[in-house]
Amino acid sequence: MKIDSHHHLWDLSVRPQTWMTGDNMDSVRRNFDENDLREAIAGTGIEKTILVHATTTYEETYEMLDLAQRDSLIIGVVGWLQIDSPNAIAECEKYLAAPGGSYLKGIRDVAQDLPDSQYLAKPQSIATVQKLGKMGLVYEILTKTPELQAGIDLVKACPDVEFVLDHISKPYISRQEFEPWKSLISELARFENVSCKISGMVTEANWNKWEVSDFVPYVDHVIESFTPKRIMFGSDWPVALLATQSYSDVVHLAESVTSRLTESEKQGFWGNNATHKYKVTNQ
Repeated sequence: MKIDSHHHLWDLSVRPQTWMTGDNMDSVRRNFDENDLREAIAGTGIEKTILVHATTTYEETYEMLDLAQRDSLIIGVVGWLQIDSPNAIAECEKYLAAPGGSYLKGIRDVAQDLPDSQYLAKPQSIATVQKLGKMGLVYEILTKTPELQAGIDLVKACPDVEFVLDHISKPYISRQEFEPWKSLISELARFENVSCKISGMVTEANWNKWEVSDFVPYVDHVIESFTPKRIMFGSDWPVALLATQSYSDVVHLAESVTSRLTESEKQGFWGNNATHKYKVTNQ
């Protein structure tokens, strides 16, 4: 079974996506629902998905949980919490008690591009994530290179929490820049409780003329650092449409950059590692 560990859905009439600014957003400036997702994955082999929040609103997470309860395609939800808020755990408990609450498998907050690059390492952020771990939830790290050290500090302070790094921490692929991203990835990967999504890469490259070879050195370093047991596929659809023509383009890219894995390692990358990490069953 192939699983997409990272995608979004949105209805712009219900909730605007504030990051959609500029003419180059036309490919994603429309509504995407579960029917669009089914159409997009047709023929790719993807059978189940994990739905990730796209806004920093509590309401969206409730809607995702309700959808997961109604649609068997979605086997898990990663919701949003403001982790530096002392009320975060109380809000999370409300999620778990809501319709579809059992589908909440992970929590994420947005650390990338924040003015405070140390957001993830704040005492309240750490305290919240420690409690999320006790609740059996994965915490997803969303950073770019400037915030990655704080992510490492968070992981150091939370040895009993399961973590997933989103989008290989968005290295500056368009500039073919490796350091300090490469060294920070090596440091983070030393912690066995951290896995990494090979996702979100195309939007960090040149949107109009990327090639598979642009991504190979980054993915090779991720695989070497985390090992094949701690990597998983994520499409970041429909955001990926900014730099691709279709969902299948992202799948083909992932197939290319992981082609040297063994068959059992590929099974892990395409599904088993995600089901293990998020504690979901192959429904």
